[in-house]
Amino acid sequence: MNVFEQKNGADNLRKPEIIGLFLLCTVLVAFVIAKWGIMSGLSIMLTPVLIFFISMIFLKPQVGIITLYTLNFFALGIYRYIGTIPWGLTVDFILVLTYLGLFFKSFSRPIPWSNAKNDLTLVAVIWYGYSILQLVNPEAGSRAAWFFAMRGVSFYMLLTIPLIFIIFNRPKDLRLYFLIWGIFSLLGSLKGLQQKFIGVDYFEQLWLDNGGAAQHMLFGKLRIFSFYSDAGQFGAAQGQAGVVFAILGLGEKQLKRRLFYFTVSILGLYGMMISGTRGAIAVPVMGIILYIILRKEKKAMLIGAAVLIAFFVFFKYTYIGQGNDTIRRMRTAFDPNDPSLQTRLENQRRLKVYMATRPFGGGLGATGGTGQKYNPGSFLASVPFDSWYVLIWMELGIIGLILHLSILFYILGKTSYIVMFRLKNESVKTTTIALSSGMFGIMVASYGNAVLGQMPTGVILYSGMAFMFLAPKHDEETTKAIESAKINQIQ
Repeated sequence: MNVFEQKNGADNLRKPEIIGLFLLCTVLVAFVIAKWGIMSGLSIMLTPVLIFFISMIFLKPQVGIITLYTLNFFALGIYRYIGTIPWGLTVDFILVLTYLGLFFKSFSRPIPWSNAKNDLTLVAVIWYGYSILQLVNPEAGSRAAWFFAMRGVSFYMLLTIPLIFIIFNRPKDLRLYFLIWGIFSLLGSLKGLQQKFIGVDYFEQLWLDNGGAAQHMLFGKLRIFSFYSDAGQFGAAQGQAGVVFAILGLGEKQLKRRLFYFTVSILGLYGMMISGTRGAIAVPVMGIILYIILRKEKKAMLIGAAVLIAFFVFFKYTYIGQGNDTIRRMRTAFDPNDPSLQTRLENQRRLKVYMATRPFGGGLGATGGTGQKYNPGSFLASVPFDSWYVLIWMELGIIGLILHLSILFYILGKTSYIVMFRLKNESVKTTTIALSSGMFGIMVASYGNAVLGQMPTGVILYSGMAFMFLAPKHDEETTKAIESAKINQIQ
């Protein structure tokens, strides 16, 4: 057949029935927009894209993990631009959809569900189980408040950790995890630089004018929040990226990857400082301390100790850079008489009396914005928690706080044991130390800010926990691959 007479797929567009279908769809979308607004028309236009996306997750559930990380960074900040859609719930949707994709895929090929059978999944189940028991807490005032609060406290942990063990458990998946995390952290830093040196955009200014300025404008200076939910979350998340990627860069041999890691780290630490979040400074400080301990090297200990001492002396005992508002605000974190700290301690003294008779707490969702919405006028809704652990104490009681801390220290303790006594490969050891140091930093910083279970820190942290527990497997696989390569080279 003559090549010019061959029929291609594009030729189908010339058929009258196809043209008629396009015209019908165009008229339908135009009618919907005219009747119900542009968002309704966009919904119809995006339906084929949504169907394609869902089919991709069903074909390759790893797409769900990548989408989860993407939404995790942008879901809350996008409210400033499109507030009519419950973006936070899209994270839940993607998690559930990924599990559905795995379920249906199991009919065509075996899914290694047993990979998730381990102690990390068990503690996630225990923690979620305690959250479920809060439904019968007599102090709880609203089931709706419970639903919205339990997601960040325990639900995301329960669903994220098994997914990593089942479908995202290879060394190359870990590298992709760092790549995605690094890229979005860089974008966050660049957005923060734009806010600081160019200014906020129209929608961000509108958000500040409608109440956001109360926490983000201090003495006429903007606390940078980037595209994150607030400056506190931005500062802690960037501090975590700063310490994790610095450690990765120290252990990386490939020049391009090392430059990428150090760039993420430097801009992350700068983003932490311009956020004005004083508690975030604990993330790199405590991360470096754990790094020194886990490395067990005299050189690393000496250098790390010197850096920490110099850091402490600079902020505590000098006035160098006091004219810079960023340095001046960070320096107040080292002042035990800071008015903000004294206010927090006074709130905790008030809570201590109230919580003495409530060992199971006031119920999930009893505090903050959720408490004010569903339990207006209650004592817990009127007291600012200013800390992740105080939030857990208020909502889940002293029993819940003890259980939560026990789980976190169990995860960190077991990982530290794995690093110090089981891992042989230097690359695997470095990545595990980096994740452990970032986790420890977030744990300490969460005493000053409610960051641990919030987006994007929560999902990043839960995924990191799974990768930390996968380290022995990665170590064994990497060691075998190196030995096999040596044998082939000899032969």
